[in-house]
Amino acid sequence: MTKYWIAVMILLLSGCAGVMPPQGFKFGQVPESKGTHLLDEGIKSYTDGSYREAVGKLQGALNAGLSDPDKVMAHKFLAFTYCISRRETLCREEFTKALTIDPKFELTPAEAGHPMWGTVFRSVKRNFK
Repeated sequence: MTKYWIAVMILLLSGCAGVMPPQGFKFGQVPESKGTHLLDEGIKSYTDGSYREAVGKLQGALNAGLSDPDKVMAHKFLAFTYCISRRETLCREEFTKALTIDPKFELTPAEAGHPMWGTVFRSVKRNFK
């Protein structure tokens, strides 16, 4: 009878192996969403100079769903992309969207001094004070 219970316990415990978290998973860790993944890819495309690809991925990230801080980041990089592409109206609109989500949003000192979007950002920011 003891061998029977040991066999049952082994079967029950081996069935639990299929519900274990993936290797490298840490409890309390939130899995990356599709939106977050696209945001990361969009920022990488931007830094690589692939602006058209960056716009597609950043818009895709926003459409897929992001937290508010990540939405602000996506709008910021969309604004940068549009300013670099000399599309100031779209640049201004993206900064407006970012500031609508977070009126306290600021660029880093290096970003704020950029000749292509620094003045655009400051102009938009004045409307949120």
